[in-house]
Amino acid sequence: QVQLVESGGGLVQAGGSLRLSCAASGRTFSTYAMGWFRQAPGKEREFVAVISWTGGHTYSADSVKGRFTISRNNAKNTVYLQMNSLKPEDTAVYYCAAAQKWATNDMGYDYWGQGTQVTVSS
Repeated sequence: QVQLVESGGGLVQAGGSLRLSCAASGRTFSTYAMGWFRQAPGKEREFVAVISWTGGHTYSADSVKGRFTISRNNAKNTVYLQMNSLKPEDTAVYYCAAAQKWATNDMGYDYWGQGTQVTVSS
């Protein structure tokens, strides 16, 4: 079983950067694919990025490709989302999630954090 806690959210101006962290507990953390999702006001929750359990493969949504980078450090039981060139439309609650298998939709994820707010001002 995996417990996840996000941190690093905040208020930034458009064009700025922010780095989110997701701390995981559980001895099996390294065997899970890890993803980031977000939910903006009035919007459906959407996929942002995913990383394989080895960290050797990543995939990100078209909306953030080239701006966001997902990474993980299994020794520290931590997953990161580096967000650059932030836009107002990136404003959302960001969630960290763990999946037993690679997935790019929320139905494939078994464990979720509580979320961290990211607000980008114009």
